[in-house]
Amino acid sequence: MAETPLNSEDQRIRFEEFDLQVESGGRCSAKVVLTWNDDDEFVGTADGLDSQTGQLRCAANATSRALEKAFGEGLSLSVLGVKAIKAFDAVLVVVSLTSHSGGQDQRLVGSCMIDGALARGAALAVLSATNRLLANAISSR
Repeated sequence: MAETPLNSEDQRIRFEEFDLQVESGGRCSAKVVLTWNDDDEFVGTADGLDSQTGQLRCAANATSRALEKAFGEGLSLSVLGVKAIKAFDAVLVVVSLTSHSGGQDQRLVGSCMIDGALARGAALAVLSATNRLLANAISSR
């Protein structure tokens, strides 16, 4: 499907697919697919080191790339850090990002409580971190 930047008539972005592959040589790659109104698909990919931290960062970077494609040149995201922590008898993935949009830089933090795959939680934590920013950007278009 064609990658067309979002407009204010659309409803919301959806997390459709996540894939993490462990490759030879101590590397990994992640692919995130986001959809908008079931018509537009935005794919983000990233690669990194195959370690717990590397997989988390790889997933967060792939999600950031997919969001940047969804918003065209109006949004730039950088992953500052991502970490899995145990709190309240649960595992949380916490991500810290910076966004550059409309000439302004903003620090964002998101989290996701997970039961299974840590890397998928990192992708969802990026969406959590950017949720309000993206909603405001869409409504102002």
